[in-house]
Amino acid sequence: MHTPPSTTNLLGALACALALSACGDDGMGATIATDTTGTGATGTTAASSTPTTTTTPTTTMATQATGTDSGSVSMTGMESGSSAGPTTDMTGSTAAITTQTTTGNTDGTTTISSSTSTTGNSSSSGGGDCADGTIICDANTAKTCDGMGGFKDEMVCPGVCVDGVGCVDCLEGDTQCVGNVSQLCNNQNKWVDDESCDILQGLMCDANEGTCAGTCTKQKLGTSYIGCDYFPATLANLHETQPWVFFYAVVVANTTAQEATVTVTKGINVVAQVKVAPNNAKVVQLPYVDALVTPTINEAGPSRVVVDGSYRLRSNQPVTVYQYEPYDYTAQNLFSFTNDASLLLPVNTWTGNYIVASRNHWPVQGLNLPGWYAVIAREDNTKVTLIPSATGKLVSAGGGVAGNGSGEIILNESDVLEVFTVSGGGVPDASDLTGTIINADKPVQVFAGHKCTQIPVGQQACDRLEEAMLPIETLSKKYIVGPPLIPNMQVKAQMVRVIATEDATALTYDPPQGGAPAMLAKAGDYAEIAATNKDFQIVSDKKILVSQYMQSQSAGGNIGDPAMALAVATEQYRSKYLIHAPLSYDTNFANVTAPMDAKVTMDGAPIPALTAIGGTGFGVARLAVPDNADGNHDFVGDKPFGVTIYGYGQYTSYWYPGGLDLEALPQ
Repeated sequence: MHTPPSTTNLLGALACALALSACGDDGMGATIATDTTGTGATGTTAASSTPTTTTTPTTTMATQATGTDSGSVSMTGMESGSSAGPTTDMTGSTAAITTQTTTGNTDGTTTISSSTSTTGNSSSSGGGDCADGTIICDANTAKTCDGMGGFKDEMVCPGVCVDGVGCVDCLEGDTQCVGNVSQLCNNQNKWVDDESCDILQGLMCDANEGTCAGTCTKQKLGTSYIGCDYFPATLANLHETQPWVFFYAVVVANTTAQEATVTVTKGINVVAQVKVAPNNAKVVQLPYVDALVTPTINEAGPSRVVVDGSYRLRSNQPVTVYQYEPYDYTAQNLFSFTNDASLLLPVNTWTGNYIVASRNHWPVQGLNLPGWYAVIAREDNTKVTLIPSATGKLVSAGGGVAGNGSGEIILNESDVLEVFTVSGGGVPDASDLTGTIINADKPVQVFAGHKCTQIPVGQQACDRLEEAMLPIETLSKKYIVGPPLIPNMQVKAQMVRVIATEDATALTYDPPQGGAPAMLAKAGDYAEIAATNKDFQIVSDKKILVSQYMQSQSAGGNIGDPAMALAVATEQYRSKYLIHAPLSYDTNFANVTAPMDAKVTMDGAPIPALTAIGGTGFGVARLAVPDNADGNHDFVGDKPFGVTIYGYGQYTSYWYPGGLDLEALPQ
C-alpha cells in the first residue's frame, strides 16, 4: 500500500521558501552541491559551487528520485529566494528535497546556493530516525521502520496497534461482551473469558461496559462465604437404617433486602426452584446420589468419578448456603445418627490448591469405615493432581487414583471425584488422608470427612464427619480455637489437628499447651492435641490448616458425637454474619471469638461477656442459640470477630464456621 507525501510537510517547506525570499543580504552564502544542467547525481552529495553572476535569480530545484537516494533534477521557475519542496512519483520511491538560498555579494553579484536531501517514502513520509525493525503505530496501522527514514512494510490491524509491538487483539484491561460472556484483555493482549453473565444469577452482559451487570457480579460479591453460585453434593455416609428415611438438604439464607430466586440443577435438568424472602431462609430437600453416598454398610470404595454427581445451586441475589447430611435429626420415630454439615463456598472463591483434613480409617466389628475426600469441578477438562501425605498413601484404587493415593484425573463440570482409605492396621489406623494436597489447573471445590468414626477410638459412638476445605491461598498463620459448649452448659473437650502446608513449620501456643508439638517436619504432616477443654491461639511461621473435632457422646457430658469444623484465621474475621441454626436439632450453640473491647450482638442483643484467651487480646463467649421462626440469626460487631455454630441430638451433632472472608493472604 502506498501513501502520498504529507501535505503538511509540503506546505511547511513552501512557507519556509517564501519567508527566506523576503530576507535581505545577511552576508552569508550557503554552499551545497547542485546540478545546474538539470541532471542529478546518484546519492546525497555536499560541495561548494562557484558563485554565478545573474541579473535575475529565478530558479529553485526540485529533485525527483527514481530510486533510493538518487534521482533526476528538473528546474522549475519560482520567485527569487530560498525555496524547498519535495516531489514524489507516488510509487513509494524516495523523494529528494532541494533547498536554495540567494545572497547578494559585495561586488554586486548574487550567489545561489542549494542543498538536496532525501526522505524515505516506502509507504508514507514521517519515518524519522527509528531503528530498522522498530514498529510504530499510525492510528490503527502498524509500520515497520527500515532504519533509513522510511518504512519497509505496514499492516492495518484487525484489532488495535501498540507502539513497539504492532497488531494485537486488544489493550490490557479492556473488556467486551461476546454473547452473554464478559471477556477481559490479559497482559498478553489476548481476549480471555472473565465472567459468564448467568441469567440464573440475574446477570447480563452490558455492551457499553463489556462487563456483567447485576448484584451477583464478581466485583460486587467480593470474596467471602456469601455468593450466588454453589455446588452442593451428597457425599459418603453410613446409612445404617433401611430404608433410609432422612433427607439430604441445603439451607439457603437470603442476606439481602430483595426476594431471591434460587434454582437447583443436576446436569441439564432443573431439580428445584424456590423463592427465598428477604432476610429469610429456605430448606430445600434434594435426592441422594447413591453412587456418592455408598449406602452399603460395609463399603469402603473403590475410589470413583461420578459424572454429574453434584448439584448446582444458583441465586439471583447473594445468599449463604449450608448443606446437611442428613438435615433431619428425627423422622418417623427414628433417630438419625450419622449427621454433619458444611458451610458451602461460592464458586467465585474457589482456587486450584487445597490440603485435606480428615480422620484415620476405622475398621471395627466387621465394618470397614473409611476416611474420604471429594473434588468437584466447575469447568470441563479440569486436571486434578493428587499428592498424598505420608499417612495418605493407602487408598482404595479406582477412578484414576492409584493405591498409593497419587493420580491425575480429568473432571468435567459437576463431576465428582471421591477417594476412600483402606486399612493400614494399628490403633488408631495408620491410613489417614489428612495432609493430602490437591492441585487443579482450574478452580475446584474440595470436601473431606469420614464415613463414621469414634473420637477417640473406643468411645461410643461413631458419627459422620464432613467439611468444605478452605483454599490454601486463604489460609493463615494465626488461629484461635475453643471447645464446644454442651446442653448442661459445661465445656466439653475437643480434639485439634494442625496441618502443615510447607516443610519445617514451627508452632507456638498462647497460652502454652503442654505436650503440643512445636515443629512439623514435612508438608502434609499434622500435630494432634487429643483432648483439650482450653481456648488458645496457634501461631505458625508458615501457613497451616486447623481442624477441630467433637468427641463421642460417651467421652463426656452424655451428649453429642463426633463432628468436624475448620478453624477460621483471625485475618478472615468479619463484622457481620447471617447464620443458620437448624430447628430440627435438640439444641444449638455458638462460640464467638472477638477482641476484648469489641461489642458484639446476636439478633440485636449483647452477647455474654468475653473471657480472655491468654495474652492474645481476644476473648471467647459461648451462648445458646434459641429456636426462632426460620433458624436465621444475625451476629454484628463493631470490630471483626469469628463465630462457629454447632448443635446436638442424642448420639449426633453438627459443627461448621458461621462464615468468613476468603481473601488471598501472603505466605
